[in-house]
Amino acid sequence: MISLTSDYEEGAHPRILHRLEAVNLVKQPGYGTDTITDSAAARIRAACACPEAEVRFLIGGTQTNAVVIGALLAPYEGVLAAGTGHVAVHEAGAIEAGGHKVLTLPGEAGKLSAASVEDFCHTFETDGNRDHMVHPGMVYLSQPTEYGTLYRLEELKSMRAVCDRHGLRLYVDGARLAYALACPANDVSLPDLARLTDAFYIGGTKCGALFGEAVVVPDPALIPHFFTIIKQRGALLAKGWLLGVQFDELFRDDLYLRIGAPALAAADLIRAALEKAGIPTAINSPTNQIFPILEDTRLSSLDRVVEGSFWEKPDPEHTVIRLATSWATPLSDAQTLADLL
Repeated sequence: MISLTSDYEEGAHPRILHRLEAVNLVKQPGYGTDTITDSAAARIRAACACPEAEVRFLIGGTQTNAVVIGALLAPYEGVLAAGTGHVAVHEAGAIEAGGHKVLTLPGEAGKLSAASVEDFCHTFETDGNRDHMVHPGMVYLSQPTEYGTLYRLEELKSMRAVCDRHGLRLYVDGARLAYALACPANDVSLPDLARLTDAFYIGGTKCGALFGEAVVVPDPALIPHFFTIIKQRGALLAKGWLLGVQFDELFRDDLYLRIGAPALAAADLIRAALEKAGIPTAINSPTNQIFPILEDTRLSSLDRVVEGSFWEKPDPEHTVIRLATSWATPLSDAQTLADLL
C-alpha cells in the first residue's frame, strides 16, 4: 500500500538520526541552553541574513502558533486569517482557547489578499461600535498555504504595507516551508521572511525532522522574555538539545533548502500523470500537495493501492482527495501511482 496521506509519516532524515546517535550519551544542559542549540540558532540567523534575530525551538505547529500568537497579541485583539487557515480550521480552537479570536476572511486558493485585509481594517476603524468588538491585531499567513499554494514576494510586500498602515503584526506559519523554498515557482527567501514579517517559523516536523519548529523573531524586543513565555505555556522542552541537534543538521550545508526537492519531483510526476489521464485538480498547487477530483468508481479502484486523505465532495459522483508527498517519498511510489492512473 502506497501512503500519501501526509508529509509527516516518515521519521527523520538519516543525517539527523546519525547525529542523534553520535551525541546520544553526551550529557547536555537543559532547556536549549546547550552549545548545539546555540549553533543551530546561529545557522538559522545566517540563513535568514538576520544576525540579531531571536530563534527559539518548539515541538509542533499548533503549539508554536498558540505560543507566538498569544505572545504578540493584546488581550482584546484577534488574528486575521483566511477561512482555510490552519489556525481557523485544524487546531481545535487552540487560539480561541488562549483568549484570542480568529477573525476569518475569504481567501482564494488558501491565500489571503492585502486588499481584503485593508477592507476589513477600514470597515473596523470606521465602525462607531468598534470598542465593543475584537480588535484586529495580527495577520496570519501560511507559506505554502494549506492548499499548497504560494505567496509571491510582491504579495508579501503588499501585506506588510497594509499591516504597517493599520498597526498589525505579520506572522507566517512555515510548517511546510522547505517545500516552498525548493519550488521553482517560489520567489520568497528566508531573508525576505525575516525582513517582511514580525515573526515566522521554520517547519521541521513535516520537513525532515522527527519533530520540531524553529521560531524566528527578527526583532527580539518585540516579545520580551519570550523564553519565559514559552515555559509558561508548557512548551519548553527539558531536553531542548534534541531540537537543537535536528535544526543544526537541517541547516548544515543548506540541507533545509534542498530537502523538499524529492517531494516536488514526486508531486510533479503525479501531476503530469493526472493531466495525461484527463483528471482535473481542485487547486493548482505547485508544491507537494495535490488535490485530484476523482470519480468515485475510479477512487474505489485506487483506494486498494494508494492511500490519500479525503478533502471534500464537490458533487454526489466525485470526491476530492489530497495526496501529499514528502522529503522521503520514493520516486518509484509516484511512478506506481502514475502507471495506475
